[in-house]
Amino acid sequence: MLFSPIIGFLAAALLLLVAKSLIPVPALYRAPDGRLPPPFWVRSLLVLTCTGVSFAHGSNDGQKGMGLIMLVLIGTVPTVYALNPDYTRDQVAAFAQLSRQAMTVLDAHDADGPAPVNYHSLLTRYIQTRSKPPEAMQALKLLAGHIADNVAYFGGLAKMPEEQTKNIRNDMYLASETLRFLLRSGGPDLSDTERTVLMKYRAALDDATKFIPLWVKIAVAMALGLGTMIGWKRIVVTVGEKIGKEHLTYGQGAAAEIVAMNTIAAADMFGLPVSTTHVLSSGVAGTMAANGSGLQRSTVRSLILAWVLTLPASIVLSGCLYALFEWLF
Repeated sequence: MLFSPIIGFLAAALLLLVAKSLIPVPALYRAPDGRLPPPFWVRSLLVLTCTGVSFAHGSNDGQKGMGLIMLVLIGTVPTVYALNPDYTRDQVAAFAQLSRQAMTVLDAHDADGPAPVNYHSLLTRYIQTRSKPPEAMQALKLLAGHIADNVAYFGGLAKMPEEQTKNIRNDMYLASETLRFLLRSGGPDLSDTERTVLMKYRAALDDATKFIPLWVKIAVAMALGLGTMIGWKRIVVTVGEKIGKEHLTYGQGAAAEIVAMNTIAAADMFGLPVSTTHVLSSGVAGTMAANGSGLQRSTVRSLILAWVLTLPASIVLSGCLYALFEWLF
């Protein structure tokens, strides 16, 4: 979030300079001539880069909308959406097999001693403190067995009663997070085969709890598309005319979009927070600076303020709201 605008600014500026030296076509670096459409190949390039930005933007910003919808669904109808209702019989059978394999691996690295009385508390404390207790493997084995027994008893995830659904979701999340920290920290001395088994088991746990129904994906995609369809003019005018002192050229737009597309896609791949608006507008500013077009101080000032204040403002606001809800409820 902090570094992406800098990356966008520098990368877009560099890409424009490279394009000017390798593709010396005047039409690409000319501002639009009134309502006259650009040459076909320039239009094709812009459609391609715009599509890339739209796809990357949807995959990144779409996660926020889908996450919020899922929070509401899990809170209001937990029996339906707390666990994946589309978990098939084959997946249930595969989960049972992976559970047995994972328990065998955990048992092989189990520390000697009595079984922990409250393995839920022990694993929760491990996740909170990152301090691995000696009984962690044994506690995780007990938790995995408890989850497997419940899934087998009810014959799947969709058949669980409401109270049990909440408990099993929490247990699956606890087991998944414990495995994440164990595997990341180097954990016990696992062989490649054992590590693969635990990773597959964790993936099966995540498939049961971290899912998005198809209709939610479609709804968010339509909302993003309709929002852009309605508010496109304001976006185009701001990006094309209010960042630089000269109108945006085709080459500048393509350079900024290529950089934005790749930066957002890379952030999405690695699970990093990034703002599409910050990256794209910074990329446009970078091309203006590289082209010697100059920048409009008022717009750049607003962009910098938004960039600098977004994180602190979000942290303070969310902290205040959390404290208020704690006090009220």
